[in-house]
Amino acid sequence: MRLTPSEAGGFYAVHKERSFFGELTEFMSSGKIIVLVLEAEDGILRWRDTMGATDPAKAVPGSIRGDLGTSIGSNCTHGSDAPHTAAFEIGYFFAGYELL
Repeated sequence: MRLTPSEAGGFYAVHKERSFFGELTEFMSSGKIIVLVLEAEDGILRWRDTMGATDPAKAVPGSIRGDLGTSIGSNCTHGSDAPHTAAFEIGYFFAGYELL
């Protein structure tokens, strides 16, 4: 799918007062994205480990950001950091009937 700048702004509304908000929403609406929901025991922690540190320069080799990331501002992956943010983020893209 592709987000409009407004949709990207809604998704990242928690950051709207931060200096990087405009750059973030511009980047997130600049191309196609893939959205998905993962479910597993300790899924949030496990996915965050798979992604690697937000700063690709600090990400472990073998992690997504460590191998594919180019900068903090042009981040190649996103993952929820807590169950309450996951609930919002899942609901932003998926209707309940779409989830098994």
